[in-house]
Amino acid sequence: MIAQLTGTVASTQLNSLVLDVGGVGYLVHSTPRALAGWREGEAATAYTALVVREDSMTLFGFDTPRDRETFEILVSVQGIGPRLALAILAVHAPESIALAAANEDTKAFTQVPGIGPKGAQRIVLELKGKLHPTGEQPVAAAPAGSAQDARSAQVLEALVGLGWSEKDAGKAIDAALADDPFLEQATVPVLLRAVLAGIGRASGLKAGR
Repeated sequence: MIAQLTGTVASTQLNSLVLDVGGVGYLVHSTPRALAGWREGEAATAYTALVVREDSMTLFGFDTPRDRETFEILVSVQGIGPRLALAILAVHAPESIALAAANEDTKAFTQVPGIGPKGAQRIVLELKGKLHPTGEQPVAAAPAGSAQDARSAQVLEALVGLGWSEKDAGKAIDAALADDPFLEQATVPVLLRAVLAGIGRASGLKAGR
């Protein structure tokens, strides 16, 4: 079991990074929130979970042990695979997920693409007792022209990859830009993080860590 990797960030994508550890490049899938804090050429530590399938071995990594723990608990729930678990963590911080489970707030989970009302009820039932709020206050994530259009297109692609429809993803991007005009000059990871934070806030819970 690979539980932690420390090395140099060789490259980053919207949903993954390559971490160079002693000359070996590990492909690590993660959330936009975590990826926004990792920079190419800089040292980084990823708290990892290895998901083994019959035909694949996939590494998922996070910037805090609690994110990893929450991910591992999420994938233990029937019907939640690694991709859906990442989508949940992309919208809600671990503390927000724990609060939603404790308060039986199914609406928070239906904000995640791919989770309907019945699925949200099952998730709440299975998570209750497994995730415990710590009392920390979830903190909201930090926050046109051809360059902006290109960035928005990349963010749109990432959101669609996480499961949102192109129409809903476009609306979320427009709402984020309207709410904070400074995002027009933001990098792709920062813009994606802000859009996901806005989606999280729409459920009544603040996204972030």
